[in-house]
Amino acid sequence: MESAEKNSLSVLIKEKAVNLGFDICGIARAKVLSENGAVLKKWCEAGMNGKISYLENNIEKRINPELLFPGAKSLIVTGISYYSERKQKKTGVPVISRYAYGKDYHYVIAKKLEELLLFIKDIDPSIKGRSYVDSSTILEKAWAKEAGLGWQGKHSIVINKKIGSFFFIGILILNKDLEYDQPLTGEYCGDCRLCIEMCPTGAITNDRTIDVRKCIANLTIEDRGPIPAEIIPKLGGRVYGCDRCQEVCPWNKDARPDIHPEFGLTNEIAEMNSDDWQSLTKERFDDLFKNSAMNRVKYEHFMQNIRIVTKSDN
Repeated sequence: MESAEKNSLSVLIKEKAVNLGFDICGIARAKVLSENGAVLKKWCEAGMNGKISYLENNIEKRINPELLFPGAKSLIVTGISYYSERKQKKTGVPVISRYAYGKDYHYVIAKKLEELLLFIKDIDPSIKGRSYVDSSTILEKAWAKEAGLGWQGKHSIVINKKIGSFFFIGILILNKDLEYDQPLTGEYCGDCRLCIEMCPTGAITNDRTIDVRKCIANLTIEDRGPIPAEIIPKLGGRVYGCDRCQEVCPWNKDARPDIHPEFGLTNEIAEMNSDDWQSLTKERFDDLFKNSAMNRVKYEHFMQNIRIVTKSDN
């Protein structure tokens, strides 16, 4: 593909991404992320992946898009904000993370990426692609950096100057060369250590990684075992995820709230009081969160978290 043609297609792709509702979009050249692979291996060897044992497997596949999608040439990396200032209204209620407020981002983003791929294939039918949304087989944060969308903050989350860090990442791998954005080589956290210092459990390390054995988000969602006794007093009412490191980040102070209604909190959930949460039935849980990322956790596990924080607050 000639340079002018690559540039033209890249511009059209980015314009379409914005038209589909993505807030940011960049394009990275497919390559092996050797440095990231070394970091991942060291992190797992230190045991910081906790019970997430699958991260120790197939590291080569995780860092090489060619092994995920043969013929990979380009990665289109998108970001869509889920930041909301609309929160649960009642005090003393179990707290859920902002990312689970609205519709399940997996489906919202996957649909947009499929539409983007169809648009690209209409322009050039020879192009093939595959989309990824929060997939364990691809290092989304590393590719966001490669596509120039942001830098990895000290809390390990990617920060974009325009929209902060409250955004979902979606990736489309293509078998065609495009015009590539420059990887972001700098970082703009400076001397700030608020995310590290304000983490309730001290889960954030000094090398931009997270010790998931201490991370409230992991312990209340991914980890199916009992929450360690020493962590319980530090939950702060959180029963599904934790936003603390992002809430204190200065780069989020100007984040535009509620620009994507599909990720907003419903009135029904916002108005729930402590009794409503404690008496939540399986049927009610399924009804309230049937279209939410909350279905990632089983009802029994969720209610166990509610009982734990309710008891610790008494």
